[in-house]
Amino acid sequence: MLLEEFDRSHEAIIDPDMLVTKLDDFPEVTISCFSKHLFRNVLSLFDAQQIGEIHSAVGLNPVYRVEYKGKPFALFQSYVGEPLCVAEYEDLMAMGSKRLVLLGNCGVLERSIEDCGIIIPTFAIRDEGTSYHYSEPGDMIAVNKKYREEFKAILSECGYPFIEGITWTTDAPYRETRNKVNRRKAQGAICVEMECAGMQAACDFRGNEFFQFFYAGDNLDHSSWEPRSISGETRLDDKTKIMMLAFELGLKIAEVNKL
Repeated sequence: MLLEEFDRSHEAIIDPDMLVTKLDDFPEVTISCFSKHLFRNVLSLFDAQQIGEIHSAVGLNPVYRVEYKGKPFALFQSYVGEPLCVAEYEDLMAMGSKRLVLLGNCGVLERSIEDCGIIIPTFAIRDEGTSYHYSEPGDMIAVNKKYREEFKAILSECGYPFIEGITWTTDAPYRETRNKVNRRKAQGAICVEMECAGMQAACDFRGNEFFQFFYAGDNLDHSSWEPRSISGETRLDDKTKIMMLAFELGLKIAEVNKL
């Protein structure tokens, strides 16, 4: 199959540095989320300075520099779906980003996981396409290979319960059939989302550090779909507090690497 013809070459016809200018003094750690409501809410907490923008057919995506507890961070909104999410972060890596902390909503395949409960993925099932352009073919990819213990310590200190497990990355959310859900659960998946496998593969390929965690949204482990707080401004204050955990991890990453 086409997905099995991985090309190991690092020489592509188009590379990000052909299109993107490297920025001086780009912050060592980048923070990102997917929700526009959440992003705007968090951005309003900072005296943010725009330092660049990512270009695509859907428009310009600004990149900001913010300061949290005395440390500079890059902050931008990621787009949902692997191809654009990965492509935009490729551009950001060309600008100078070296480490990304990404958080987002996911569907749960285990009904005991509470709405907005925090999930730390350990492996991602590669039921998508983008990761196969960056990594050898296989059913799963290991994720969050660094900083997992540091993040768990932060969650414990802040009083947040969490669960670790396998995530199912898909690029066809309207094709999550009951049979597929049951098969992914049999593989050990506890949640489903649309970016993790490809983002980890791309960052591995480029030698970039990547950490992702989720806050639980809709429930697929039920006789009928339960939307819960999957979208909109529902529980926005709770989600804003969860996003600040990404900045706390950013501080820890800076400390570990003596940045």
